[in-house]
Amino acid sequence: MDTAICGRIALSPNHVFGQKTGDKHPLYKAPSANRASLMALSASAPGKGGGVLERPTVEKTSPGRESEFDLRKSRKMSPPYRVLLHNDNYNKREYVVQVLMKVIPGMTLDNAVNIMQEAHYNGLAVVIICAQADAEEHCVQLRGNGLLSSIEPAGSGC
Repeated sequence: MDTAICGRIALSPNHVFGQKTGDKHPLYKAPSANRASLMALSASAPGKGGGVLERPTVEKTSPGRESEFDLRKSRKMSPPYRVLLHNDNYNKREYVVQVLMKVIPGMTLDNAVNIMQEAHYNGLAVVIICAQADAEEHCVQLRGNGLLSSIEPAGSGC
C-alpha cells in the first residue's frame, strides 16, 4: 500500500512509519509510529477532524446497575427450563409444524415434525430447553398461535 487516505490528507508510509529529515510538516514528532497508529488513522472517517482520533467512550455503570455483559452472563447462568407442547384436538399437524418452525429459532422441518408426532402420540413433547425468560417467551408465542404449551424447570435429568 503506497498511500493511506486519512480524511482528506494523503499519507505516505514515510509520514507514518518514519520521519525523513527535511520534512516540513511531520505527522508525528516521534521518529516512528507503529502499525496500530496507521490502522487507526486510516480507519477514521472523512470529515471527522481530518485524522484526529476521538477517545473511545467507556460505559460507566453505577454500583446498583448491571452492565449488559452481566445481564447476558446471568441469563446464561440461570437454570434451564423446558418448553412443552401438549396435544390438542383442534390444530392440524401441518399447522403445528409451521408454528414450531416460526416461533422457535433454528427449528428445522425434521425436528418440528418429530416434536409434533411425539406430542400427538404421547400427549406431550419437549420443544426446547433454554433460559427461563426465553422459555416464557416461546410459550407465549406458541399459545398466541393457538397451541397448548407450558414450561417447567429442566432438572438434573435433562
